[in-house]
Amino acid sequence: MPPLTSWRRPSSKTCIRSCSTCTTKAICTWSRDRSSSLADFKGLKLRAPTRQTNKFLAALGATPVGMPVPQVSDALSKGVIDGAMLPWEVVPAVKVQELVKYHSEGDPKSRALYTTAFIFAMNKAKYDSLAPELKKVIDANGGAEASAWVGKVWDQSAVGARKLAADRGNQFNTIGAEELKKWEQTGQTVVESWVSEVSAKGHDGKALLKSARELIQKYDTQ
Repeated sequence: MPPLTSWRRPSSKTCIRSCSTCTTKAICTWSRDRSSSLADFKGLKLRAPTRQTNKFLAALGATPVGMPVPQVSDALSKGVIDGAMLPWEVVPAVKVQELVKYHSEGDPKSRALYTTAFIFAMNKAKYDSLAPELKKVIDANGGAEASAWVGKVWDQSAVGARKLAADRGNQFNTIGAEELKKWEQTGQTVVESWVSEVSAKGHDGKALLKSARELIQKYDTQ
């Protein structure tokens, strides 16, 4: 997933000032057993990082287990979970490659089923209170260029992590484009649920979803 390069000045109603933002690479599934189809997810206890990914795993037929990354190793070793959805970058820190043998990732020509967005932000009121020369320092080290740099560093860190798994002889499974389409279709209930939830809070969920998809389309080849 490319770093987010669209940059907008915060509105007067915004309580934070975005300094930079990026995403992880496509999230992968690590498990004790090979997972390459919807049927393989049936009954698997899989760790997921967010409410939306928990809903997505449930839609796929798995049993989602929410937990922070530091707990993954212990949960895998004790059999509390059968696998986890994680980006490559964090794998070495929790040694997942030593606890499970199978790694499933989507067809590289297909879009990721999901990823995690990160935002580096500061309190807008605090930013506004700074002297002009200090604002210049922050502005010079933020925005689209800083976001692109952070995204590249994040992507590069995945290379070494993947090599660790390969060196141990772990098995890599690429989920084909046609199978991924089935997953995407199954997960549409999660999208619809998100739109309804956001709209109920007074926002235009459909418009936000449309805008996000248009931005993905715009930067998909960058």
